[in-house]
Parts: sequence; structure tokens; C-alpha cells
Amino acid sequence: MKKTFLSIGIALLLCGCTSTPSQNNLTLSGLNPANFEKVIENNQVLKLYTLKNTNGVEVCITNFGARIVSIMVPDKNGEMQDVVLGFDNIEDYINVPSDFGATIGRYANRIGQGKITIDAKEIQLPQNNYGHCLHGGPTGWQYKAFEAKQMDDKTIKLTVVSPDGDNNFPGNVTAHVTYTLTDDNAIDIKYEATTDQKTIINMTNHSYFNLDGNPSGSAMNHTLYLASDSITPVDDTFMTSGEMCAVAGTPFDFNTPKTISQDVTNFDNEQIKFGKGFDHNWVLSTKGNINQVAAKLVSPVTGITLEVYTNEPGIQVYTGNFLDGTVKGKKGITYQQRASVCLETQHYPDSPNKAHWPSVILEPGQTYQSQCIFKFGIEK
Repeated sequence: MKKTFLSIGIALLLCGCTSTPSQNNLTLSGLNPANFEKVIENNQVLKLYTLKNTNGVEVCITNFGARIVSIMVPDKNGEMQDVVLGFDNIEDYINVPSDFGATIGRYANRIGQGKITIDAKEIQLPQNNYGHCLHGGPTGWQYKAFEAKQMDDKTIKLTVVSPDGDNNFPGNVTAHVTYTLTDDNAIDIKYEATTDQKTIINMTNHSYFNLDGNPSGSAMNHTLYLASDSITPVDDTFMTSGEMCAVAGTPFDFNTPKTISQDVTNFDNEQIKFGKGFDHNWVLSTKGNINQVAAKLVSPVTGITLEVYTNEPGIQVYTGNFLDGTVKGKKGITYQQRASVCLETQHYPDSPNKAHWPSVILEPGQTYQSQCIFKFGIEK
């Protein structure tokens, strides 16, 4: 979704890494792990971690923002393709504000005017996007160093401790994100969080997918399916009104799969004009059933498919509308507008201020739990 970036201001300290592994140490996606090694403030160590399954699928993750850096999956010809956007070194993740592959928290998406009320106390959060609080504020969890524990070749658990007052959110919160690469080529993402004060939590993954494996081009040739009968419409500041609008008969109806390009620039539609493309929350008809497909993305070029499963009530679909050719990613590729599709499973935007929507309140003694599965396959 649209990003207005402020200086992340987290006082990262430079620490050069002198080791240069041989070509044999490169990941399948061509990343050099040495380019991800860095010590930042409080002696926090940043590294690149690699997950592999029995099919040769590889997922690379950095503990800076608990981000997915690369995903290598086979296409219809058996060739391995990297299907997410990102950078090939930690310096760019630190210095070029982005949400590529990131774990978003404390609150994914927008909070209206950055205001929440908890137990009759109004709290002012940062206003870093059109007057609203976006993705936890300018120094959200995507810019934090997580503690990483790789359990085995297929699983890594990353932990962040967010102190009371972090971006003015209440409560000392400990959050975990666990990535498991399964042998059926799925990335199973589980989120957990606990707090010592009443607070709000809404976590997601912000990977930018291009299943063509060629992010120098557009991803709008992809076919998309969404199990949804309505969206939560937005105004021209991307803020929801509290309404739900039916998708039937509109460009937002993906219950029958269709190519994204068919309507992504249909600016005669006010919602697409406001979003500058698709940048909206769909209300899922799966109703939290993790066993039902919530979304499916297909590349006609590679045949690679991505199915999304979640226990969340909504999914934000963002079509890279604000990529503008100024960011250079992996392999020196410049990311142009609409080079990717984001599928962010979540509670609805501004839920803290919409009492009739599912609650995002987390209280002491409770454990926040959310799950998202990205499952890859092939259609020939």
C-alpha cells in the first residue's frame, strides 16, 4: 500500500563487515550472506537466514524487520524463479525506506488521524501518511532488529520486544513471527503477541510478489482470485469510512478470477481513482477458515501460482501503484510502477475506531494469534 516515508530515525550504527564468502556461499537466489551482516545499536546483530525444503525451494529472511528477502520456487519448466521484490544487501534495507517483505506491526494498515481511544483515554499516534498512522508509525517493526532463532532447516522464529510508548502505542509488547517452509512448497507464517497493558495489535507480511520472476516488468498480467463479496471503501486519503460495499458488478469482483490489468487503471471508478489502482481491503468470505483459499495469484508466463490462506477477516491488495522507478532492487533491477502485488492478510483498516468491526484489542493475559500461509504451485 502507499507509503509516505519519514526518516526512520533509529540511530543505526555503522559496522563494516570484512568477510567475503566465496561464490559457493551464495544463496540459490544469488544473495551473498556477508552483505546482510551488520551490528547496529545495542549490539544487535543483523544476518541473513536461509530455509530450504526437500523440493529445493529456498526462502531467505533477514532479522531486520523479520523480512522475506527472496523466495525461489520452480516454474512450469522446472526453472527456479525469485518471486518477491527486495534488496540484495542490508544497507539498502536500512537506508531506503520500504516495506519489502516486512513483518508489519504494531498495527498494519492505517489508523484514522492517528487517534485511538482505550478505556476512555485518547492516544495520539504518529501521523505519517495523509494525516493517518500507517503501519505502526515511521519507526514500526519493519525497521526493528528481531532476535532470530533458527529451529532447523525449515523453521525460524523471530522475536521483537516493543516497549511501552513505542510510537506512542501503550504496553510492553513481546511479539513473535515464525516462518516454516513446508514440503508442499508453502510458507506458513504464525504471529503471536502478548502485552502488559491493554493495547492494539494487527500484524501482517508485506511481501511484494511478481510471479513472472522478472520484476523489471509489470505484474498486472497476473490473474487474481479473491474470496470476497465486499470491500471497505476509502476516501482520497486512503481512510475507510466504516462502510462495506458489495463488489458484485464492480471492478472489485474477483470471485471469478480475472487479469488485474483489466481494471487496475479504470479511473472512472472513484475507488480505483482514490487508490491510484487497487489499494483496498477486501472482506473475506472465508470467515477465518484457514483451510479455505482466500486469494490466488497466477502468472501466465511462468505458470507459478500463489494461494493465500488465513484466519484473518480481511486482505489488503496493493498493486504497487507507488513504485516509481526510483528504487533499485536485487540484481540492479529498477522497480517500476505496478511491478508487484501485495496480499496482506489483516484485520480491517482503522478497526480501533470502528466498534462494529472485529476487535484488535489485546489485553494482559491474552495472546494475539494470527496465521497466513503462502502456498506455491504450478499451472501448466
